[in-house]
Amino acid sequence: MRVARFYIDGFRQMTWGRTLWILILVKLIIMFVVLRMIFFPRFLSRFDTEGERRQYVSEELIHRATP
Repeated sequence: MRVARFYIDGFRQMTWGRTLWILILVKLIIMFVVLRMIFFPRFLSRFDTEGERRQYVSEELIHRATP
């Protein structure tokens, strides 16, 4: 409990550090949201049923596994 109180008190007494941590967190959130949209598009949302999703995934796994 003393360690947690130490960090909480230290964070409360920061002036520039708090602003920098908030800036870092905002940048990380923006980066992860943008990267997710670019690199991880929602392929499976275009299918209506779970069976269609399973079929698509199995076909992709088999297709990519065979040269």
